Amino acid sequence: MTAPLLSVRGLTVRLPRGADRAHAVEDVSMDLHAGEILCVVGESGSGKSITAAAMMGLLPRGLDPVAGTIGFEGEDLLRLSPSRMRTLRGRRLGMVFQEPMSALNPVLPIGDQVEEVMRVHGVGTTAERRARTVEMLAAVGLPDPEALVDTHPHRLSGGQRQRVMIAIALMLEPAVLICDEPTTALDVTTQMQILRLVKDIQAQRGTGVMFITHDFGVVAEVAHRVVVMRHGRVVETGPARDVLDRPSHDYTKALIAAVPRLVPRAAEAAGPILLETKGIAKTFRRGGGLLRPGKIVKAVHDADFVLHRGETLGLVGESGSGKSTLARCVIRLIDPEAGEIRLDGTDLRPLGKSALHPVRKRVQMVFQDPFSSLDPRRKVGDIVAEGPRAHGTPKRAALERARELLRLVGLDPSAAARYPHEFSGGQRQRIGIARALALEPELLVADEPVSALDVSVQAQILDLLADLRARLGLTMLFITHDLRVAAQVCDRVAVMRHGAIVEQGSTGQVFGAPAHPYTRALLDAIPGRGWVPGGVAG
Repeated sequence: MTAPLLSVRGLTVRLPRGADRAHAVEDVSMDLHAGEILCVVGESGSGKSITAAAMMGLLPRGLDPVAGTIGFEGEDLLRLSPSRMRTLRGRRLGMVFQEPMSALNPVLPIGDQVEEVMRVHGVGTTAERRARTVEMLAAVGLPDPEALVDTHPHRLSGGQRQRVMIAIALMLEPAVLICDEPTTALDVTTQMQILRLVKDIQAQRGTGVMFITHDFGVVAEVAHRVVVMRHGRVVETGPARDVLDRPSHDYTKALIAAVPRLVPRAAEAAGPILLETKGIAKTFRRGGGLLRPGKIVKAVHDADFVLHRGETLGLVGESGSGKSTLARCVIRLIDPEAGEIRLDGTDLRPLGKSALHPVRKRVQMVFQDPFSSLDPRRKVGDIVAEGPRAHGTPKRAALERARELLRLVGLDPSAAARYPHEFSGGQRQRIGIARALALEPELLVADEPVSALDVSVQAQILDLLADLRARLGLTMLFITHDLRVAAQVCDRVAVMRHGAIVEQGSTGQVFGAPAHPYTRALLDAIPGRGWVPGGVAG
């Protein structure tokens, strides 16, 4: 085999004093060859992104490399001057970050940001940079690139913004492209488009791609070789097929075992109807101003469904399909313009705030991002107790109930005295579930509750929800864009597209024999669908 394009040997990065361990990464070694995709896999905190940041000379303040080398084209990247690293970044080393909206400047047009790499490196005239920008935007599959150069980031979808980030990284055709979780927040079809784009770039340009992910479906879709990291160390490495099909380390086996299977669960016996929607309509006005009326968007229409007591109905579809808007209409966080929302036969839509107050006890919601939905200034016990206190429960009793609920969701009751920032993402989601259960609801609306979590933590939360459903008799409306997750937790699914439900039925029926072309397209876009984790059809 030819010499590696980039070679990491014994990399050790020290954490600040007082951290829960001494090193962010310790004695890490890996090679990246030209023309290959190396997937680096592991849970949050495993050291994946720190390793990538060390390669790019972008380690945060306070994180210091204390041992090892990163060899690239005859130089050690750890020992280069800042000016030399600036020369290499963009020109020979490119990086695509996880969240493009935070990586792109919201006040600058797309074109200015894409051509900045050439401008900083003194490449080309103004006209040549503009032409190269249009060329690269077209190369990554963006529509109407001539117009796009004058467009601001907020007018693009998540997938389009990620394509812009890839265009920026590739402007000067670097030898190494590092992709740090670039598809984590994307729906399944957009995710597949980005993965295919990365594979095409790697094949056409011979680029060495380091792809950081916690999604083994992504690994199965793109990887040539795999490195598995845990607690800052490499625990397993090898060809993708060997790691995926014959993992040797117990940690790798546990990660693969936690991957949801596309095997529909056996549906529970249907009880009486608890929730029914008819003719729900919700529109939004986008753009416009004092002199322009803006565009009317039908966010939800033709989205009738019924939900029986004790069952879980999944709302699935791409971002922008109307799933979350429909759910927020159901629980009256937003008001639809038309239709009926019947809870046990009572239409909730005409009810005012005072009449809705007792209904809030019966219907609660678990949000996608627990960190933004938990008040950072309040202790966890007060957060969980807030609902009961608002409905008249004395403070002492509400706090005692909060501690019981924290124990129920797998946290120590002492967590009540701590603040949200002191917990991991999975623990914060458990807190969000405890808060939702505090009023003993009949219906739980879960809006993408596991989409931002590592696969093992995701499995823990899904197991917790299944356990709570069985123990408490919960009915759930479960929103997700991950069809593997929907197959694991939902009795029935409703597929949404452009605000309408285009297909619904039992999970086995819809996923086993989809009737609508859109449903078939969603299933075909599942990364690594041909891979069979653990030998179970998936």
